[in-house]
Amino acid sequence: MESIANKTVAEIVTNNIKTAHVFKKHGIDFCCGGGISVQKASEKSGTDLKELEAELLQVENTISPRTNYDQWDLDFLADHIVNIHHKYVEESIPLILQYAERVAKVHGHHYAEVIEIKNIFIEVAQELSAHMKKEELILFPFIKKLAAAERNENKVSIPHFGTVDNPIAMMESEHETVGDLLKEIAKLSNQYTPPEDACNTFRALYSILDEFEQDLHQHIHLENNILFPKAKQLEKNLVN
Repeated sequence: MESIANKTVAEIVTNNIKTAHVFKKHGIDFCCGGGISVQKASEKSGTDLKELEAELLQVENTISPRTNYDQWDLDFLADHIVNIHHKYVEESIPLILQYAERVAKVHGHHYAEVIEIKNIFIEVAQELSAHMKKEELILFPFIKKLAAAERNENKVSIPHFGTVDNPIAMMESEHETVGDLLKEIAKLSNQYTPPEDACNTFRALYSILDEFEQDLHQHIHLENNILFPKAKQLEKNLVN
């Protein structure tokens, strides 16, 4: 059996989503940077490899059918991403902007970083809103068409964007952009740790930003590591 150290971070999280929490705890990127081996990831993050392997082994046998996304049909997975993750992003953005605006206004003179956090999150909101529209209107309908064609044993005509690789490359690049912006927010907020004298709105802002980043990590993981590679393979099978 292949050792954990040689498997990629993405493979391990795809096999069991619960391992994502272990990687997050050690500051290891499992969505955009998931293509490297566990050994490389541990070196990069300064984590003891043996300790990391032991923690991953602990959760490795806890797969449940509900979270084994790798087994899902692609059209079902695409719908799940829209209904769960896109909906979460759409609902959270106005709330986070409201908190960020308030905290920047009241505490910005004393904690200058909250003004920067507000401005970066405005950028995150704009990026994600445009990004999700492109997925919902262009990429996901084509992926769903591929999944239906496979079930019905039909061929698929070449789409106007040439090959699914093109919109996927764009989506992955946009994932990187948003991921980097959120890393910047995490750094400025000292990993979402509010100052001791922070009011409840300040605490609520950091708490929801932390939750938002965790949700986005899982959201991007489902796309980059499961939906997109399978869609590319499916297109090759059906279009050729």
